[in-house]
Order: sequence, then C-alpha cells, then structure tokens
Amino acid sequence: MRYKNHLLLLLTAFIWGCAFVAQSAGMDYVGPFTFTALRSYLGGLVLLPLIYFFDHTMNFKDKKLWAGGIACGIVLGLASALQQFGIQYTTVGKAGFITALYIIVVPFFSLFLGKKLSPKIGISVVLAVIGLYLLCMTGSLSLGKGDLLVCACACVFALHILVIDHYSPLVDGVKMSCIQFFTCALLNTIPMFLFEDVSMHNIMVGCVPILYAGLLSSGAGYTLQIIGQKGMNPTVASILLSMESVFSVLAGWVILGQSLTIKEGLGCVLMFIAIIIAQLPDKKTIQN
Repeated sequence: MRYKNHLLLLLTAFIWGCAFVAQSAGMDYVGPFTFTALRSYLGGLVLLPLIYFFDHTMNFKDKKLWAGGIACGIVLGLASALQQFGIQYTTVGKAGFITALYIIVVPFFSLFLGKKLSPKIGISVVLAVIGLYLLCMTGSLSLGKGDLLVCACACVFALHILVIDHYSPLVDGVKMSCIQFFTCALLNTIPMFLFEDVSMHNIMVGCVPILYAGLLSSGAGYTLQIIGQKGMNPTVASILLSMESVFSVLAGWVILGQSLTIKEGLGCVLMFIAIIIAQLPDKKTIQN
C-alpha cells in the first residue's frame, strides 16, 4: 500500500510538471483569478460523475468531509492565485524552483506540530533542494516581485499538504477533493469579476491550457494527491511531489526536443537519489 501511494504521488508530480507550461500559456488569454476559477470549476465537475459511479447515494453529509474540503479549498485557492500572479513576473524555471521549496517548509511546519524529522529524511530534503537548484535555476537568485509571490505560494502549498495529511485518513478523498475545487473556484470567482475583464472570446481561444489545467492538473492531479498522501509522512510526500520540476524538464527534453544540460541532468540525478533515500526502511523496520 505504501508503494502504491508513492506511485500515485509520482503520477501527480508528472501531471503537474506538464501543467506548468499550460499555466504559463493560459495567462496569454485570461487573468490569474479567471484561470484559477475556471480550472477549479472543471476540476470539481469532472469528479461528480466519478463520485456518482462509486457512490450512488452522493452522500455529502459528513461534517468532517465538509470541514476538510473547505479548509483544503481555501488554502488551495490562495496558493493557486499567488502562483498564477507570480508566474507573470518571473521565469518559469525560477518559479518552479521556488514553488518546490515547500519541501523545506513542510518539515519546518511539521516540527511545530510535534512530528519528528529523521536524519534520513533530512538528507533527502537537502539533496532535493540542491537538485532543484541545479535543475531550475539559470539566472540570479535575487528575489523580485514575482519571486516573493511564489515564495508565499510555496508556504501556502506546504500548509495545503499538512491540511491534507490531517483530513485524508478521516474522509473520502474524492469527495473532499470535489468540495475543495468548488470552494477554490468560488473564492476566485469574486475577484475575477471585480478586478478582471472576463471575455468569453478569450476563454474559448485559451481553452486548451484551461482544459488541461482543469481536467488533469486539478481534477486528476489534486485528487491523486489526496488519495496518495493518505497515511504518509508529509515530508516524504512533499519530496515526491517536488518531482514535478524534474518531469517538466524531462518532458521538454523528450517531447519538445529541448536540450538537457549537464547541470540539469545532475539535478535530476540528485532528485532521484533523494527519492530513493527517503524510501529506505528505518533500522527498526529492518530489525523487526
């Protein structure tokens, strides 16, 4: 079961890695709030038939389910909006590196919640950060407006991982994800109409990146995250999810024919080593 969950999170990272281009392309047609709202509505709608297929009663009466879904939706809505705004003012590679720094923030937050960090996981985090830097960073590390927004996004995404860690063992993951998306969509709909020019023409022209982000990145990706993260160490989950940066680079290399430098290749290797170390059994487990 543990390795099944790990594979689900790696699949999530793969979907997210390919979605970064869609998020950037979507900004050519619609504003950040509009993009986030539309992808969230799509994410929620695509889950309703699945919920009906597996549970014909469509029972949403559990209070913990609503509490978890709304909490996740509020945090996801804020994180997604911050990321979309940040992408406008920084490079994709830099945004990818800074966003993935939630792998540092998660264990830091976890310590305050009484969760211990083993030396093995600590080494994995350090290797992953170095790997991400080699993989994503090409320019200066100085922080501009967009970088600060993405930094805030990384902190909120870390909180999102911890909220899921709390609620996922208690409720149905697909239903919680559905509530999460509609909550996120509603939170972004209000500023969408207040601050952005909502054009149906622009939405139709930019439908491809919106559909990918909504159906796959949101509908499939975030739902797989909730299911895969169930019962898992949140720091290990954050390391697995940070592989989205690796998959985004590899996808550009394989599909688009983009060059893969030695520096980027070394970054990928370090990320994979970090993943392997995080999966090694503890001494107590071996002795038992």
